Amino acid sequence: MADNREAVGHGRLTVVHTETDDITVLGLDGEIDHQSVGGLTRALSRADTAAGRRVVVDLSQVTFMDSSGVNALIGAFHSTQTAQGWLRLVGARGAVLRTLQLVGLDTFVPFHPTLEDALAATDPHN
Repeated sequence: MADNREAVGHGRLTVVHTETDDITVLGLDGEIDHQSVGGLTRALSRADTAAGRRVVVDLSQVTFMDSSGVNALIGAFHSTQTAQGWLRLVGARGAVLRTLQLVGLDTFVPFHPTLEDALAATDPHN
């Protein structure tokens, strides 16, 4: 398991980038809104460099997300699909989970309760 960590602070959002078995894991901590979404967008763009890219976004420490964060995740989903990879979300709860459910993101992006579950899933659509 390769573990390359880089913490990048962006106002109220911290992004930790980890590579695990050729899967990019982005651990987010804080709030995702129009002021902080740039940190998430940059981290997702860095994960967009290879064909077949696989990305897990850990939302377990995210306390707020507005439409800026939703749009960034939708864009990442489309990018990974275009490259024949996948995107999975982990640990969304409370208001963040409700926001993602209201826009229907949970109907096309797989949600997992834990990082271990997301990494162990073998079906790219789950």
